[in-house]
Amino acid sequence: MTSITAENLLDELRRAADVVTGIAAKLREEDVPAASELPGWTRGHVLAHLAGIADAMARQVEYAARGESIELYDGGFEGRTRAIELSARHSLDQHRADLAAALDRALAAFGGLDAAGWREPISYRGGVVFDGGLALWRELTIHATDLGTGRGPETWSRPFCEHLFEFLAARVPEGERFVLQPLGLPSVALGAAGGRSTVINGMLTDIAAWLAGRTPTLGSLRATAAADGVELPALLPWPAGVPVTK
Repeated sequence: MTSITAENLLDELRRAADVVTGIAAKLREEDVPAASELPGWTRGHVLAHLAGIADAMARQVEYAARGESIELYDGGFEGRTRAIELSARHSLDQHRADLAAALDRALAAFGGLDAAGWREPISYRGGVVFDGGLALWRELTIHATDLGTGRGPETWSRPFCEHLFEFLAARVPEGERFVLQPLGLPSVALGAAGGRSTVINGMLTDIAAWLAGRTPTLGSLRATAAADGVELPALLPWPAGVPVTK
């Protein structure tokens, strides 16, 4: 698996932010209320969420620099949902302005870190600033695809897909083992050793898209168990970054 360093991650964040900004720049006003690739969400919802998560991660870094901790979103998961719903119907110009301000804030926060700063603790998943940077990279890259403007998972880089394999190993059900075999690359085993084994063959991006709950775009996936073709296995939910209050 490719190891992402803080320096690599900062470059990846800048590239991902440029992609999102570029997509937003090409949208038309009528595109905002149109359906995204996420069930029940318009493109306006996705844009609002992208601005919200960039601001949220920026403040994780800013508070960590002062030796303080703060929840990811004001009001937790419910606060996040309310904020997205309130902002989803904004005009395109407002979405662009919100997104630009949030991304600038996040990139400035991560860009100002020294080596020790990346290791400061944050409240997000009980991790450190580096984990927050990885989370923002995931959010920007995957939701750029969710905007449904033609940029699919086939554009995801090898380092990003390999990172998803590591992060989303938590989606493998207990007692199962997935052996991921991307074409032309080393295989990756996820899950419990000795568990019921399913082999997932296909292009790297198709495997990563499936694992992330997105639609593979290259049509290459094939699952086998005991050498027989089987349906793709069920996955556990995406690892939550914000506790859901009942």
